[in-house]
Amino acid sequence: MKAIVIDQYGDKDELKEKELPKPEPGADELLIEVHAAAVNPIDWKLRYGYLKEKLPFDFPIVLGWDASGIVKETGKDVSSFEKGDRVFVRPELTNRGTYAEYTTAREDLVARMPDNIDFKEAAAVPLAGLTAYQCLADVGKLVSGSKVLIHAGAGGVGSFAIQIAKNLGAYVATTGSTKNVEFLKSLGADEVIDYTKDDFSEVLEDYDFVLDSLGGEIQEKSFNILKQGGMLVSIVEEPDQEKADKMGVTAELHWLIPDGEELAALAGMMKNETLKPVVGSVFPFSEQGLKDAHELSETHHARGKIIIEIRT
Repeated sequence: MKAIVIDQYGDKDELKEKELPKPEPGADELLIEVHAAAVNPIDWKLRYGYLKEKLPFDFPIVLGWDASGIVKETGKDVSSFEKGDRVFVRPELTNRGTYAEYTTAREDLVARMPDNIDFKEAAAVPLAGLTAYQCLADVGKLVSGSKVLIHAGAGGVGSFAIQIAKNLGAYVATTGSTKNVEFLKSLGADEVIDYTKDDFSEVLEDYDFVLDSLGGEIQEKSFNILKQGGMLVSIVEEPDQEKADKMGVTAELHWLIPDGEELAALAGMMKNETLKPVVGSVFPFSEQGLKDAHELSETHHARGKIIIEIRT
């Protein structure tokens, strides 16, 4: 099968097309014919070697951990899916990711695609959608009426988080640039802080929850808008626990946990049209296509999700 791999760590030019054997599903796995994949920051962070201690993979590495496609084979212990099902998944982190014509995934990590969503939209969901859902629902335990700030609302995680927070009944503020203000309101944001004009930490106060996808100075300032007993969850770097304790708030780093049941919950929201994946850019399944997609992701200014169309 065709795959785009890296044989060593480095810049985007390390992405190379290679023929690899089609994977065989294990007893509890599905073989999925991949129709679309997505590019996420973890892809290029791993490509550069930033995560090699946390994820010490052998080369060649197939990057990519979002996929949508059709079940081609099922392992002998699989009972929930059958050949021909349209599915989407955030598989386990291994060196055989989803920049490939086929991938395997454990049955318990896979969910069926709703009929009203296409393959490109479905591939946009797993990593970013599950990250947003887990931060808000599992870690943050948001309840109706909570006041929530979501940083970088136009990005992959942010665009899901705004919609999921509204599904949970929250009041949602978000940050974005001038060009994205109307877009962010269309996702359901109650308040949009244009970071080119205003400092969110001088505008907002008494918030219950902050979802931090930027880190650094933005994370530091975010503590100042939380009420006593509030929570900050970061998806990029460990928050300052000393500062959190001093201010009477909770702060933690969340690393996504693949989960087919939670993916099915997101599928239910999409079926009910209360959650809409935002496909920002679509690139072809080629060396150059992946290089261009990584370059865009590294700008941190992509709107919505970056998709690789593997089968048209």
